[in-house]
Amino acid sequence: MVRSTVLSAVIGDVTVYAATAAGPQWLSGQDVVVEDGRVVAIGPGAGADRPGSRFDGSGGHLIPGFVNTHTHLQQSVLRGAGEGLPLLEWLHCVGEFTVAATPAQTYLAALAGGLELLRSGVTTVVEHMWPNPSEAVHDAALRALRELGIRVVFGRGLADRADASRKWGMDPRLMQPLSEVLAHIDDLDVRLAGSRITTALAVPNPRCLTPEGMATVRDYADRTGKTISIHLLETSTDEDMCQLHAASSAVDYLDAGGLLGERTLAVHCCKLDERGRAVFAERGVSVSYNPLSNMRLGSGVAPVPAMLAAGIGVGLGVDGAASNDTQDMLLALRMGAYLQRVTHQRADLLGFDDMLRMATRGAGRALGDPATHSGVRVGDRADLALIRFDRDFACLPARDPGAMLLTTASPRVVDTVWVDGEAVIRDGHSTRTDEQALVKQLNSMQ
Repeated sequence: MVRSTVLSAVIGDVTVYAATAAGPQWLSGQDVVVEDGRVVAIGPGAGADRPGSRFDGSGGHLIPGFVNTHTHLQQSVLRGAGEGLPLLEWLHCVGEFTVAATPAQTYLAALAGGLELLRSGVTTVVEHMWPNPSEAVHDAALRALRELGIRVVFGRGLADRADASRKWGMDPRLMQPLSEVLAHIDDLDVRLAGSRITTALAVPNPRCLTPEGMATVRDYADRTGKTISIHLLETSTDEDMCQLHAASSAVDYLDAGGLLGERTLAVHCCKLDERGRAVFAERGVSVSYNPLSNMRLGSGVAPVPAMLAAGIGVGLGVDGAASNDTQDMLLALRMGAYLQRVTHQRADLLGFDDMLRMATRGAGRALGDPATHSGVRVGDRADLALIRFDRDFACLPARDPGAMLLTTASPRVVDTVWVDGEAVIRDGHSTRTDEQALVKQLNSMQ
């Protein structure tokens, strides 16, 4: 058993976006004290005589680390793949790369994608691994993620309906019996115990599970308390195919199979209608909003304001680098707001606090974290990002830190990232990975 490094630290004299009784607000001149991976104190001089590493936060702004609720890290070496293709054709294009993926390629892709996430302030990533019968491929991705030190909800892909067309099922070359998949997840849980990685169930879409398969997944998820991540209604294909083959809407198909619940994370939902939103709200389903991927593939615009009004938890995701084409969470933050503003023709939609909440705790219930506050609070895990606007002229002068983060910030302003109180990014670079060696390895793949 390999345990994560958990450190204590004092981040001194920093401006922190704090969750206070009066609501979230920027507080300057604060010490943020971390012990055993948790924030234990916030206040002027709170770090005096405290043990642990000391970081000079003067001139910096401290925010909670982002939670990227959806990506496919294997695609980090497939940037630009299928450019200009609609979803189903794009899936066929990317699918051929997925079938051919080797452990070596998967390791480099996960290392590169995970590092890019960290450098944009992400401390937790929900990885939606495509179904793959190769345990070596999964081990390669996990090795990279453990090396980086990022927190991971690792969705292990599964499906039980085969269809080479991908319209009503999954690529048969990537499938294996559900019993083998679930046994593999059990084994991973033992091997990952004590690390920053937990496992989840990654369902490609409702078309990939039979009613019997849904029952198996539901029973396993109920027994283990695992998150179910599932692509849903990214385009009209899910609805069309479920109506054609099951005489049911996609939402009703999943609901009848028992797959809609508080630990369900539905990804995309561009075509989620009013009735579907009502079902989601009643079942406690959360949604992962992936604006850049939806724009790139022309899939549509998720009805985020309507989801929020219905009481649905909405988190932010970047999606895989073959459909985004970056792993830049700050860009997703900005475009997530702008896409809704232009769609609804309202400049006052989804301001900084709304988007930060979405990017940190919006889908927390599906991930087992019921907290809904935005900002840093005593008792939180010490998953934090230190922003220095003076690293980028585009953010100066920073009259309104929240506005700068939403409208102009890029990974250039991310100075330090802590996970469990350990600084895994320092001065914008990994403290755990040889970045120059990674660059050489990626270049050699051309």
